Amino acid sequence: MTLFSPSAPGKLRVDIWSDIACPWCYIGKRRLEQALQDFPQRDQVEVVWHSFELDPSAPVQGPLSLRDGLARKYRRTPEQAQEMLDSMTHTAAGEGLDYHFERAQPTNTFLAHQLLHLAAEKGLGDAMKERLLRAYLSEGEFLGDRETLVRLASEVGLDAAEVRAALESGKYAQAVRQDEAQARALGISGVPFFVLGGKYGVSGAQPADMLRGALEQVWTETHPAPLTLLGQDTPAEGCEDGQCALPPRDAADTRG
Repeated sequence: MTLFSPSAPGKLRVDIWSDIACPWCYIGKRRLEQALQDFPQRDQVEVVWHSFELDPSAPVQGPLSLRDGLARKYRRTPEQAQEMLDSMTHTAAGEGLDYHFERAQPTNTFLAHQLLHLAAEKGLGDAMKERLLRAYLSEGEFLGDRETLVRLASEVGLDAAEVRAALESGKYAQAVRQDEAQARALGISGVPFFVLGGKYGVSGAQPADMLRGALEQVWTETHPAPLTLLGQDTPAEGCEDGQCALPPRDAADTRG
């Protein structure tokens, strides 16, 4: 299996695995955006989103609230689970994000990931990712519902009829599974997970300055600076393209 497609010439590719039901993934997206703001070559960075389901077995309509599901998963009391959510809300606010976990409707995200692949094919992958993260973590939209996804897709400029048909047919289901298989091949078990330049992995929602430093390191390694030629004020003596520049013959030289 080919793990990474080649970047466009001169580009630095950043592959990101994440789930729209992951609060750290939204924070990681914001921190990457902050890192890119101060990155001189930001216009040469190509961001590619990949699917990752935190819980592929999750029901479309879960019986528990996000708080109660968290309490059951980590064997905490509801009060302890709420403290965890409050802490996450505070962290998100530091990145300019407004989380409302009390509105969240836990669901299976497989259908939403299929929509993301359609959006990426239309050049709207980042906009769709942003809209779904905000819809789930801030607005309490039910993303297990096909018509909700169609409406949100229309908001970012996708054709409603095309979206509906793709979701009904499962046109992009295999693309989601391929992303997840790629994650397993790379040993990715948690998200967000960033791969820079196809060779360096960064796990978790790292601070913006750390991500910027990683971008700079990978850019330097993959885009070496051109040589600076010295001594250009004097004619060059050497051989190039099969020809040699011979020194002018001294007029006083009578040999030959």
